[in-house]
Parts: sequence; C-alpha cells; structure tokens
Amino acid sequence: MAKLISELHDPVLLERAIELLGPSLTTDGAVLVDGTLGLGGHSEAFLERFPNITLVGIDRDPSALALAGERLQRFANRIHLVHAVYEEILDVLDELEISAANGILLDLGVSSMQLDERDRGFAYSYEAPLDMRMDSTVGKTAADIVNNYTEAELARIFKEFGEERYAKAVAREIVSARKIKPFETSTELATLIAKVIPFIPGKSTGHPAKRVFQALRIEVNGELEVLERTMPAALDALAVGGRIVVMSYHSLEDRITKQAFSAAANSSAPIELPIELPEHAPTIRLIVKGAEPASAEEIARNPRAASVRLRAAEKIRSKA
Repeated sequence: MAKLISELHDPVLLERAIELLGPSLTTDGAVLVDGTLGLGGHSEAFLERFPNITLVGIDRDPSALALAGERLQRFANRIHLVHAVYEEILDVLDELEISAANGILLDLGVSSMQLDERDRGFAYSYEAPLDMRMDSTVGKTAADIVNNYTEAELARIFKEFGEERYAKAVAREIVSARKIKPFETSTELATLIAKVIPFIPGKSTGHPAKRVFQALRIEVNGELEVLERTMPAALDALAVGGRIVVMSYHSLEDRITKQAFSAAANSSAPIELPIELPEHAPTIRLIVKGAEPASAEEIARNPRAASVRLRAAEKIRSKA
C-alpha cells in the first residue's frame, strides 16, 4: 500500500522545503506541523531525514488521513494525525500539550489524490457527483452552489476565484439550464462550460472548465477565508527560531500569505512615534525573497509545480 500511495503523490518542492525548514528541526524533540498532510509525501521525507522530530499532521479530509496513516505507520511513535482544518493549529497543539511548533508546512490547494478520486467531483473529466468538499462529512457541495446561487453570485466567484474571463456568460447559462434540470454531476457542468467558453487556437490551454471548477472548489471549502485566519494563528504557533513554509497555487492564496508575512516582518509602530518600542518590532524575518517559483526541472518532473509560489519566514520574537 505504501508504494501505491507514494505513486499517487509526488510532493511539490520537497527538497526546497527540507532545505528551508531543516535548520529549525535539528534539536531533539523538535515539532513539525504539516498543516496539509494529504497523502503524507512531505511528512514521510521529513520523518526519514530528521529522526529526532515529532510530526503533527493535520488534514480536513478523513480519506487522506487514513491513507497517510498507512504510509506513515512505521513512524507511529513519532506522529500525531489530526482531523481538523489548519486554521485550528493552536487548538490542535494545545490538545496535544505541545507548547509551540519548530516548523510549519502549508502546501495549499487540492491534492492529487482528491483530483484522482472520481467520486469526489473535483475533476471535470470524470462522471461524478458534483461535490468538491475536502471534508465530505460537512458543508455545502458544489451542486448546492451551482443550483442555488444567484447569477450575480456565480459570476462573482468565477471571476474572483477562477479569474475566468467568461464568468458572466457561464453564470447566465448555468442559471438558464438549471431551470430545466438541476446539475448533479461534474460532467454535466463541464459540458455546459465547454459550450460557453470558446477554444482559441494558440491561446487556450487545458479544459475550458478548469477555472470555473477551481472557483467552485475554493468557494465550497472556504479556502481563502480559512487561510486568512490560518496565517496569524500559524505565526503565533511558531517557537522563536521556528520556520514556516507556505506553497500557494493561486494568486489570491499567495496574496494572503504575502500580506500576513509583510505585516509580521515590518514594524507596527505608528509613523509619528520617535522611537520603535519593543512591542512594535517585527516578529519574523523573511528567508525567501518574494514568491519563489519551481525550477524548470521540478516542473518537468512534476507538472503540478508549474503554478506553485513558495514563501518562507523565521520567527525572531514572540508578541509582547
């Protein structure tokens, strides 16, 4: 089973993540929080490279937790796998009686497993219920959104979360079609989108439904709102000297990460103050300049890395 799982999941920027987080994980008993455990590819590599660490693996997807548990079974005495959303990081550590994390990894977005599981409805190429929930036990589905949101609401999320040029046209056709029959499957929706969005030779790339499906997934799982709450919580959870790496696959995810890092890496002192008081000093320092993309070699090996943007920081002081 471990071999099969590893074949399903090629961790993005694995060596770079190890290089950046490694310096904070050298002490005995160091704690690494993988807030997006997925199939455990990143976590497995860290547990192998750093035999002294304890892993806290968090995921909102029960299926992912079960599979990762099998993959990481040989490290059972050094891992805690928790069914939670990564914004709950402080509560998770508190329940485990862990005072702080020495390293935090967030590999955002949908996992390869979720895309490949045909019954989850994430992929436009498979006939499946229109679901898209990362935690299939709670919350609204993509079908709920497509069949109940107003035309204006649909157009907004397609434009904002999917950066879809034809957002209004797609929303209009969805509302018209659902009057006759509600949408139930991923292929029903993908087929309609393909009729609305033109294929332009030399310009169009991928399936025309790609951006709309991305937008629906983000809306279903509240991904951006969750990330906005997660970033300050994650920085609070870090021990001084601890490091955090965030991998984003969407411009809005990267913007949220950038803003959170910028706020913590700069003085919060009002401009009119003649001196900077200690409580206004930065709490982190950036250890990567800007947003770092994957190399051409990485993308050739793992196409999912094409859109990744990595940011990293080190905590230099606790809040006053």
